[in-house]
Order: sequence, then structure tokens, then C-alpha cells
Amino acid sequence: MKKTKTPHAARIRRHRRVRRSLIGTPDRPRLAVFRSITHIYAQVIDDSRGHTLVAASDLEADVRSQRDGKKKSQIAEKVGDAIARKAVEKGIKTVVFDRGGYKYHGRVKALAEAARKGGLSF
Repeated sequence: MKKTKTPHAARIRRHRRVRRSLIGTPDRPRLAVFRSITHIYAQVIDDSRGHTLVAASDLEADVRSQRDGKKKSQIAEKVGDAIARKAVEKGIKTVVFDRGGYKYHGRVKALAEAARKGGLSF
């Protein structure tokens, strides 16, 4: 496969490299983050079964109602709170953080810190 030098291709290469060592188990599932230009999504995934246990995004009704007039990083904090709340309700306390090839900065960092404050440890 020919390696291209676009930012998207570089992120995909980083994500594949990181995913070689990150595996979500039933005891410690993977908290995966995806961010697009306008939205941010988070999932808690059990890779051994291939199931998404919990998901949250800024498109959900409870987060959508709070996002008017806020910056993207503030919206990411709301998604982090939502994913932590849902995970703790399902009995998930510890996760492996998968930043998806993105730098741990900005929206990804805001989501991670809010998830930690919400009760998840990673």
C-alpha cells in the first residue's frame, strides 16, 4: 500500500500503530474517541466480543441541548461527562484510553479529563 502524506493518512497510520498494543477486555474495556471537524464521539468497547458497551456523542439530546454557544472543547467535556456517567451506571470503572491517533490535546484531552472526573480511571 502506498503511503500518502495527507494528515488523515498520518492519523490512520498512528491509530493502527497504537491499536497494536491497545486491547479492550471485559474487565478493562477500551474508551475510543473519534472527532470530526464538527462533532466528537466516544465509545466504550469490549474488543474480545466486538461489542460497544456504552456510547456518547455531542449529537445526543442531553448534550445537544447544552452545546449552544459553547466552544468545541467545552462540548467535548460534556461528552466526557456523559460517557463516564453511562459507563459507571453499567458498572465500568476502569478503561484503556484509545485516543484514535489524535494528539492528546484540545478536544481529546478535554473529553479524557472530564471522563476521569466523572469516575472512570485510565
